[in-house]
Amino acid sequence: MVDVGDKKITSRVAITEGRIFMQPETLARIERGNHKKGDVLGIARVAGIMASKQTANLVPLCHPLALTHVEIELTPNAENSSIHCRTTVETRGQTGVEMEALCATQVTLLTIYDMCKAVDRGMTIDQVRLLEKSGGKSGHWIRPE
Repeated sequence: MVDVGDKKITSRVAITEGRIFMQPETLARIERGNHKKGDVLGIARVAGIMASKQTANLVPLCHPLALTHVEIELTPNAENSSIHCRTTVETRGQTGVEMEALCATQVTLLTIYDMCKAVDRGMTIDQVRLLEKSGGKSGHWIRPE
């Protein structure tokens, strides 16, 4: 692992996003809340938060971090039959939280896939990426449009 011991403790934030595309009926079932396995979006949100806290156990050489805030927003979009996931992760520490935010987004979307795969195996997870990060020596970065 990279030695971060001499780095300043600063407020760190990372924002990521991703989407899962599905059949319109799958999305309608999720929105109605009558899915056989339960509240798909609620369970996916909890799974993503749990994943953010386990990132160092999943990604080799990733520092374990004490996260101060994790927020996962899930927005269904009927026009393109998808669910958009936007994750914000924060900490005060010596290294950034990009990996924790990306891990949370991926696991959130994977949980949606897992819960709905019996009715729609053709779902596609796409566009997972870092949107913004701040804190530390490299400062503030925003994905160019």
